[in-house]
Amino acid sequence: MTLRVALHIALVMIAVSVLSALPALAKDKIWHIGFLDLNPPPTTERPSFNLNAFRQGLGELGYEEGRNYVIDARFADTDRSRLPALAQELADRSVDVIVTIGTVTTRAAKAATSTIPIVMAGSNDPVGNGFVASLAHPGGNVTGLTRLPSGLLGKGLQLFKETVPNISRLALLGADFPNSGLSTTAGALNIAVLDHDTSEVHSASELNSILSKIIEEHVDAVFVMSNFVDLKYRNELFDFLAKNTLPSMFEENFLVEHGQGLISYYTDIRELRRRAAYFVDKIFKGAKPADLPVEDPARFELVVNLQTARMLGLTVPSSVLSFAGKIVE
Repeated sequence: MTLRVALHIALVMIAVSVLSALPALAKDKIWHIGFLDLNPPPTTERPSFNLNAFRQGLGELGYEEGRNYVIDARFADTDRSRLPALAQELADRSVDVIVTIGTVTTRAAKAATSTIPIVMAGSNDPVGNGFVASLAHPGGNVTGLTRLPSGLLGKGLQLFKETVPNISRLALLGADFPNSGLSTTAGALNIAVLDHDTSEVHSASELNSILSKIIEEHVDAVFVMSNFVDLKYRNELFDFLAKNTLPSMFEENFLVEHGQGLISYYTDIRELRRRAAYFVDKIFKGAKPADLPVEDPARFELVVNLQTARMLGLTVPSSVLSFAGKIVE
């Protein structure tokens, strides 16, 4: 065998080895991704924040929509009763993976299929909810990311109290109130917490009914949890807060960055949605959800809106501002 022939054979073998090692996105397949979200369907004026962040994550990994993947998205428009049917639609379409936004969507997807991989782009207590056997060893068809570490809401409430010292009665607006240390912290701070479940709110009038009750309770402030309803009715909520000059804390930081909330201290939601693409990529490359450890959030950020503070006549303490990751001037 001549040196030239041997070199040619060696180059061919290297090429074959490299091609066989290429990630799944470079192979001749268009992946079919299901996407399940409780939020309203996206519009030109209000695109899907969650879907765009997930797409960004796929793009960072080299995936190109239409070339390497297509997304079959289902939005429940804040109506939880629609989730089981929407999840079943995705399962019946035999998608390659289902990405879920939130706890209730994960529950619906898990009920719809035990074989299609499910990636949680942020879900509360997946072990306690029965989605996985453990965070380190999920053991089934579900993996992904949690969204609410223990004690996070309690820490947020401490920052809220430091920002608005006169809080004694707090309206908690949301759904699926987790056992996250909020009640314990509230008791230590002498704050009475009044829960208001918005999980069955399907219209602005229904939300306004709850908001009217909050006024009757003579609360000092409002803590808005991440429950999806506020995304649909954010304008009504902001109008209510401004009209009644109520300080507010939000879990969703972009409602403070781009809205009229006062402060937020929460998991970086953008990172959760973007990071979900990492799990999808691993699954496309052959990993099984059962073997992919569930991740806790890695980043938390305090956002302070000084415009809202000025509107409320509040001076945010320097101790809070120094802790803030983002300040809206």
